[in-house]
This record gives sequence, C-alpha cells and structure tokens, in this order.
Amino acid sequence: MTSKKNDAPGLGPLLPDRVSTLLRGPGWRRTVLARRWLAGLLVLASVVLAVRGPDASGGGAPVLVAVRELAPGATLGPADLAVRQWPGYLVPVGALTTSAEAEGRVLAGAVNAGEPLTAPRLTGPELARRATGGPDAASVPIRLSDAGVAALLSPGRLVDVVTIGERSDQPSVLAAAAVVLTVLPAEVKPAGQGRLVVVAVPRPAAARLAAATLAKEVTVTLR
Repeated sequence: MTSKKNDAPGLGPLLPDRVSTLLRGPGWRRTVLARRWLAGLLVLASVVLAVRGPDASGGGAPVLVAVRELAPGATLGPADLAVRQWPGYLVPVGALTTSAEAEGRVLAGAVNAGEPLTAPRLTGPELARRATGGPDAASVPIRLSDAGVAALLSPGRLVDVVTIGERSDQPSVLAAAAVVLTVLPAEVKPAGQGRLVVVAVPRPAAARLAAATLAKEVTVTLR
C-alpha cells in the first residue's frame, strides 16, 4: 500500500500549492489575488515610509513651529518657537522659517504644539487683507467699554464698531462690517476697562477708528 504525504488529517495544502491552484483557476480568482498582493505591497510601502521618517524624501526645508500649545491673542516669544526641518512637499504656503519673523507678534488663533506657523496666523497686514477680502486693509486694536462683550467674539466674526454720538439715542458707527482678527487675553486693569480686540477694516477707516478709540468708549454690535 502506498501513502501520500498530505494524507495526514488536519494538514492543508502548502502555500505554493495554494498559489498555484489560484493562478490556474478562473480569471476572477487571479484578479482577486493580484489585488490582494497589490494592497499588501502598498501597506508595506507606507510602513517603510513611516519608519524612515519625514526627511527620507530627499532633503528638508526649515519651518518655524510652535513648541507648545498657544492660545489666541498670545504674544510669541523665543520660548514658544523652534525651527524644524520638514519635507518640502509638506511645507504649507506662507510658512515662516525664522524665529525673528514671529517674535513679538500676536497670534490670531490657537496653535497646537508642533504646528507650523504661517503669516496669516499672525495679526498684521496680510491677515487683515485676507479677512476683508480686499488689498487695502489694516488691523486696528480697540478696547471695548464692556469687558463681557469680548466673550461673545471669535476670529472671523463680523461686527460694527460703535460709540455714543452727539445724542445718546443716536450712536455713531465708526466702522461697519469689521472682521474680528483676535481677542487678546484679559489684562489686570482697573474695573470697567474692557479687553483689547483686534479688528480688520478698510485702510481709509482705520485711522479714523484708531483716533476715535483714544477719546471715546467703543463697543461692537454683532452681525
């Protein structure tokens, strides 16, 4: 009596035999096998890229990043910033590359640790232009007469900046459709002093608004 090597119970065909059987099978079976092999190769490639790290793409570019979480309205200092090497294809448009470009500037929005800093994330002319959608815009800090109003504001909110007119029942609009850029953190100020808010307005209205806030109390109405 002759015995077969694969007659032992519980033992299936070896992997080469199974692959050979699949390849000799119908066309749809070969297609499924090819897709599975391709998916496996893609997964393997992604793992290799992840292990090799971000600089494996052939050189990096300097990018300024936050080293810790920062709140809106924070004034950036040397301890908040670091320059890291990033692969060129991951560098965002407008990314800053040196600490000098950001130190002393005010953040318009929150930033996570490790996040690249770009020019539009900081208060200034570029952010004002982007916020208003016009080439001729400026950012103006105003101190609200009511500190509680600041809690209702967030970056991107449209407001009208108003003050008391010649008659108390006729308020004067200093700037219409101003865009809130950021709300600065509360300061230790005497009672009744509101928080500083930076808004973007067309440049012709910026000087008038800045001058008015020196002599008058202002507030905003929400749109």
